[in-house]
Amino acid sequence: MSAYQFDLSGRAALVTGGGIGGGRDIALALAASGAAVAVNDINIERADFVAEAISADGGSAISLGADIANRFQAAAMIERARDAFGRIHILVNATSIFHAEPMLTVDEWNWRRQIDVNMTGAFFCLQLIGRVMADEGGGSIINLASAEACQSSLPEGIGYVASQAGIIGMTRQAARELAPHDVRVNCIASEMGANPSPDCAAAALYLCSDGAKSVTGQLFVINGGNAIQG
Repeated sequence: MSAYQFDLSGRAALVTGGGIGGGRDIALALAASGAAVAVNDINIERADFVAEAISADGGSAISLGADIANRFQAAAMIERARDAFGRIHILVNATSIFHAEPMLTVDEWNWRRQIDVNMTGAFFCLQLIGRVMADEGGGSIINLASAEACQSSLPEGIGYVASQAGIIGMTRQAARELAPHDVRVNCIASEMGANPSPDCAAAALYLCSDGAKSVTGQLFVINGGNAIQG
């Protein structure tokens, strides 16, 4: 069990973007709390590294390479996770890409790719696993977003910020539509950076636990209080 003292034994999770940053931290925390974890990353070597670290620590994990912006790859990834673990109780959408470009000169391909990966890819996973969870008695879905999309802005990066704002809105709507099926959907927003706050992993564990059974459609902003004005 992890230092956060949440027992997720007997549950299985799929973490997209789990090879790096906040996704990696959450994947490791879920495994330390007893969950079996399918680690996805478009870079299979990163996913392998995290899965191997979990296995070396006595946990259960597999690595899955897939571009979640491709619906067929996302569907195949989910089926492989289900084949490995039997059922997916937890989905963490943590995949994210960022292109820093001024709005007036933003490249169309970069704009579309950020929307496709950050928002549409998250939607594909949310919809596909949401269907399965609805049929199998419920589950917990967590979308990771950026605090810059709800409380501040960036010097550059309109495609990224737009995609992150979309994730927040999608979380609320999905939570409403999936509530009758006992599927909870929440969002954790943190600041960009190479070293995400460990509080993000702690929040994710709470949202996956039985202690959060009545929590859905919520946005948890973790940024060290930087949005507070004196």
